[in-house]
Amino acid sequence: MNEHPILSVTQQSQSEQIRRFRRLRMKESLRTMVRETELAVTDLIDPLFIVPGKKVRKEIRSMPGVFQLSIDEAVREAARVKELGIPAVILFGIPEHKDEVGSEAYDEAGIVQMAVRSIKKEVPELVVITDVCLCEYTSHGHCGIVRDGIIVNDESVALLAKEALTHVRAGADMVAPSDMFDGRVKAIRAALDEDGFLDTPIMSYAAKYASGFYGPFRDAAESAPQFGDRRSHQMDPANSNEALHEVEQDIREGADIVMVKPALSYLDVIRRVKDRFQMPTAAYNVSGEYAMVKAAGRNGWIDEPRVMMELLTSIKRAGADLILTYFAKDAAGLLRR
Repeated sequence: MNEHPILSVTQQSQSEQIRRFRRLRMKESLRTMVRETELAVTDLIDPLFIVPGKKVRKEIRSMPGVFQLSIDEAVREAARVKELGIPAVILFGIPEHKDEVGSEAYDEAGIVQMAVRSIKKEVPELVVITDVCLCEYTSHGHCGIVRDGIIVNDESVALLAKEALTHVRAGADMVAPSDMFDGRVKAIRAALDEDGFLDTPIMSYAAKYASGFYGPFRDAAESAPQFGDRRSHQMDPANSNEALHEVEQDIREGADIVMVKPALSYLDVIRRVKDRFQMPTAAYNVSGEYAMVKAAGRNGWIDEPRVMMELLTSIKRAGADLILTYFAKDAAGLLRR
C-alpha cells in the first residue's frame, strides 16, 4: 500500500489554506513587522565634490541634484547631512591646477585637505572619509603616474600613501583608496602607522570594476582620461572569482572595510564578498546608476522615490553594510518620515 497517497482535491484545498503568504502582506504594520531587510539612514554615505572658490554651488549637468561645492558650501552641506542623520560624507577634490604627477593630491594645503579641516571644525561629529586617488589631480586623468604610455604601479602607490597621510593629518576620520593598484592598502597602512595613526581605518575600493557607469562622475570630478582607459588596473566586469582574491588581498594588507563598485550590476559580487569574508562591506551606488534613475524620473517613466528606495534596499539585501550613494539625502528624508 502506498504510504504517501495522492491527496484528494478536498485535501489539497485544505492544505493550501494552511499557508497563505498574503496574510502577512495585507497591512503595512504587518509588512513592517516581518520585513527581512531594513534600510537605515545610518547605512548611507554622501559623496561631496569640492572645488576652489567661494559660494560655488554648481549643479552637475549629468547628475541632477548633485553639485560641485566650494569649501564654504561644503561645510553647509555637511551640516545638512548631519541633521538628516547620515553619519558620513566622502570627499572628492577638484584642484585649481593639475599636472602629470597630481601634486595637489598630496599637498598639505590641497583642496581636500582644506575641506577636511573646515568640515571637522564646524561639524566635528560627522565622519569625514576621503577618496584617495590621483585621477582628479592629474592632467592626463589617470589614477597614477604614466611612463611611456603605461600607468606604473609602484611609483603611483608611493604617492597614494603620501596623499592618504596628508588627509589624515588634516583630520580625516577614514581614507578610501580607489585606484586599484597592487599593494596600495599595505603602503597606506604602513604610512599611517609610522606617523602614529594606528587607529585610522581604511575603506578599500577592493573590487572596483572598469565600468561604463562612471561617466557622470567624470563630469563631476573632471577626471576623464585624456587617452586610453583604466582597464589595466580596474577589474574586468566578467570576473567575480577575481573579486574574492582582490578583497582577500586587501584584508591581508590591512583594510578595515571592503567595497564593491559599482553596486547594481554587481549585487552577486557583494553577496559573495559578504558571505566569504564576513567583513564590514560597502557598495558604491555610482553616478551612472543614479543618473539613469534621475533621467527616467524626470521624464515621468518611473516613480523615482519608489525606485530609489527599491534599488538601495536591493544593495542592502545583497549584503552591503554601507552604501555610498548620491541619493543619500533624498533617501534619508524618506526614511526619517
